[in-house]
Amino acid sequence: MSATTTTTEVKPSKPNIGVYTNPEHELWVAAAEPSLESVEKGGDLKEGEVLLNVKSTGICGSDVHFWHAGCIGPMIVTDTHILGHESAGTVIGVHPSVTSLKPGDRVAIEPNLICHACEPCLTGRYNGCEKVEFLSTPPVPGLLRRYLKHPANWCHKLPDNLTFEDGAMLEPLSVALAGIQRAGVRLGDPVVVCGAGPIGLVTLLCCKAAGAAPIVITDIDEGRLKFAQDLVPGTLTHKVEFSHTPEIFAESVVKLMEGIEPAIVMECSGVESSISGAIQAVKFGGKVFVIGVGKNEMKIPFMRLSTREVDLQFQYRYCNTWPKAIRLVKNGVIDLRRLVTHRFKLEDAVDAFKTAADPKTGAIKVLIQSLD
Repeated sequence: MSATTTTTEVKPSKPNIGVYTNPEHELWVAAAEPSLESVEKGGDLKEGEVLLNVKSTGICGSDVHFWHAGCIGPMIVTDTHILGHESAGTVIGVHPSVTSLKPGDRVAIEPNLICHACEPCLTGRYNGCEKVEFLSTPPVPGLLRRYLKHPANWCHKLPDNLTFEDGAMLEPLSVALAGIQRAGVRLGDPVVVCGAGPIGLVTLLCCKAAGAAPIVITDIDEGRLKFAQDLVPGTLTHKVEFSHTPEIFAESVVKLMEGIEPAIVMECSGVESSISGAIQAVKFGGKVFVIGVGKNEMKIPFMRLSTREVDLQFQYRYCNTWPKAIRLVKNGVIDLRRLVTHRFKLEDAVDAFKTAADPKTGAIKVLIQSLD
C-alpha cells in the first residue's frame, strides 16, 4: 500500500542529494534516493514508514573513519556508500498506517532498523540485534541526504524548545547516556573521562549531571582540554604524553584527584595505551568502561585487572536512550549547543568533512544543514 499523504508546510522543491564515499576513499555529493519525483508523489512508503526532509546532521568520527580508512573492524566500505547517522528533520509524508506522526512534525532520527525477533530485541537490548541495519554502517546507506524514508517508530518527536541541531546531537548524547547508565556512575563517584573528543565531552557533561566528583578528563590536545574546562567549570585536566607509561598516567591522575583513586574510568578514546592507563589508575574493585572504538586486537595489563578486581566493560551503540535524552535536553539538564563549532550547507559537505577531520581547525562537532 502506498502513501497517500504528501501534505507539507514547505513543498519539496530541491533534488535529493547525499554525501558519498567509496573503497577508493573518495568523498563527494551527488544525487540520492528517493528522487524528487518520488518525494513529490509521496515516496512510495511502506507500512509504518514516514518520509523525512533531513534538516541537520552531525559528522561522527566513524563517518570520517569510513572515508579515510574504509572500515571499522569488520564493517567495510565495499561499494558506493552514503554516510551519516546523527540527524533530525521534518516529516513531510506518512503512510496511512502511521498515527503517531503527521506532516510538519519535527523529529530526531534513531538510525536503527532491527528484526524485533531475536533474543537481544525481545529482551530490550536491541543494539545487539542479530540482523540490525544501522544507517551509515556499510552496506546500509546513511542519513546524510535531503530526503529519506524511515520507520515512524524510530522517529522521536522533538519538543518545541529543541532545535534541529539539538535533535541531531541526541545521537552522541545517547551514546554517552548508555555508557553512564551501564557503568553506574553515581553521586559523588570520582570519575576519569579519557578522551576529549565529542563523545568524551558529552560523557563529561553526563558525569557532571550525574553528580560525579571530582572529574578528570584526559587528552593529547591542550585545546580540547581547555574546551572541556570551559564547558564544565571545575573539571580537572591531564594532558597525555606519548612517552608516559600507563603507570605514570595513573600516578598523574591520582595526584590530580589529591590522592583519590577513580571509582570509574569512562574510556572514550579506544586507544590501547589509554585503556592500559585507565586500568592502572582505577581503584580496587573499580570499573573501566570502554566507549571508544579501537583496534581489533590490543594488549592490556591482565594481572592488574585480576589482582585489583577491576571490571572491564564495553559498550556497543545504545538502546532505549532517546526519550531520556530528549527529556534531559528539554529540561536543561544537558546543554549540547556549545559543542557545535562549525556549520556547513549540505552542498558543501566535502568541506565539512575536511574540517571535521583536521585537528588544526579546532572542530568539536561539525553539523551539515539543509534548512531550505
